[in-house]
Amino acid sequence: MTGSLSGAAAIAGIGATEFSKDSGRSELQLAAESVRAALADAGLDPSDVDGMVTFTMDANSEIAVARELGVPALSFFSRINFGGGAACATVQQAAMAIATGMAEVVVCYRAFNERSGQRFGRVQTAAARQPTSTGLDNGWHYPMGLATPAATVAMFARRYMHEYGATTEDFGRVAVTMRRHAASNPNAWFYQRPITLEEHQASRWIAEPLHLLDCCQESDGGVAIVVTSAERARDLPHPPAVIAAAAQGSGPDQFVMNSYYRDDLTGLPEMGVVARQLWRQAGVGPQDVRLGILYDHFTPFVLVQLEELGFCERGQAREFVADGTIGLDGRLPLNPHGGQLGEAYIHGMNGIAEAVRQIRGSAVNQLEDTEHVVVTAGTGVPTSGLVLARS
Repeated sequence: MTGSLSGAAAIAGIGATEFSKDSGRSELQLAAESVRAALADAGLDPSDVDGMVTFTMDANSEIAVARELGVPALSFFSRINFGGGAACATVQQAAMAIATGMAEVVVCYRAFNERSGQRFGRVQTAAARQPTSTGLDNGWHYPMGLATPAATVAMFARRYMHEYGATTEDFGRVAVTMRRHAASNPNAWFYQRPITLEEHQASRWIAEPLHLLDCCQESDGGVAIVVTSAERARDLPHPPAVIAAAAQGSGPDQFVMNSYYRDDLTGLPEMGVVARQLWRQAGVGPQDVRLGILYDHFTPFVLVQLEELGFCERGQAREFVADGTIGLDGRLPLNPHGGQLGEAYIHGMNGIAEAVRQIRGSAVNQLEDTEHVVVTAGTGVPTSGLVLARS
């Protein structure tokens, strides 16, 4: 990718429904509500929209959302594969459409009833029976009992512990920090409900070595992002969050959910592919970034992402998080909104919205002098990332 994408587009609007465990309405309504809120935030109308991007897993087609909102025509529409790994790539697709003139205003959205409807945390036997390459991928480990996201991550976490001496307490420090941030965020499901490390350790096993409090939530809700040119965004109501870098990545011997057939089972090389692109495009490095919005579906992968992004050496993330480094007063605060462990699990899209608020200066747990924010998408799968910057 050339440098032409960097700085060409910006996020001008963000919107969301409430985050709940039982929304009481359809996923299409959640999508329409979040998109409408994002457009209002951007000071735009549905008639301004000519592009839409979502996940292949989203049940709401672009034309259905456009129809519900009264969008007159779409000149660009796209979908990104691989579950949570798609989050930042939706914004990348939108930015590329803007930079190449394929569209002028692109909405990225994700909406689901993931708690009251289909629960991702449960065994989905159909995933291993699909007559597709994805079904083939899942067919290698589903019969072995590795049939939930937690189970597949637990296998990885056990190997990481064996290689680097990490403990469940190291994972727990991530969970405690995320819940502490969520406790002061009124939009978070776990608002005013922090946890202690002792409570983390006492929570029940889901798939050893993962406790319940190592696992993200199952949430109902929707989040939408409005992307337009950086030039146009400067004339809209809020300070733009400029897309300084956007990247996707897949690693060697990649499988659809945790790649057990690599020589090295303790890293996330696909995130390394993303990281190298991000730092090159943005013209900054980990030493220049003071805030991270990292995809925290499971606590062990937060540690590994810190290593792949270059914030610490391989195997040293447990020391990195041990002294409050990732707290609001630390050297690299993570997920001031509480992340997916504390705010809500909307497949990473709520994390992008938090990065925008931090750039604007409007976040609940606002950090000072936020010039750049690195944002990541789902791990264990092909993934994506962003660097957002002040105009």
